[in-house]
Amino acid sequence: MTNAAARAILFGNMTNLPAIPAEQLTRRVRVIKALAHPSRLRIVLALERGERCVCELRQLVKADVSTVSKHLALMKRAGLLDERKAGLYVYYRLRVPCILRFLDCVDAVLEHARPATRPRQYVKKTPIIV
Repeated sequence: MTNAAARAILFGNMTNLPAIPAEQLTRRVRVIKALAHPSRLRIVLALERGERCVCELRQLVKADVSTVSKHLALMKRAGLLDERKAGLYVYYRLRVPCILRFLDCVDAVLEHARPATRPRQYVKKTPIIV
């Protein structure tokens, strides 16, 4: 049996897979990256209960206003958040609350994941002096 035949048996006809446009992949990556920080995840989870002002979110993530504003701007550009201005305050809310289902899916993955293997221990080799 040739390698090509073996691949065909194992993987089937891979040409039947749907093509995903590169732009769509890039946009999906942007959304996932926007969630890839502990402070931003805390913000999303806080917004699950409704809109919050920047001052509340600042206290939640224990960071200065500038840092929180950068996180919020990144999440807004990714399409996760909407904002509403009321006087001196800016309130944020989830644009699409179904993003929380994605986080539920992440939790399910973690629940069923194998325990992580321990990182390889490297022993520092000392040079032999002759």
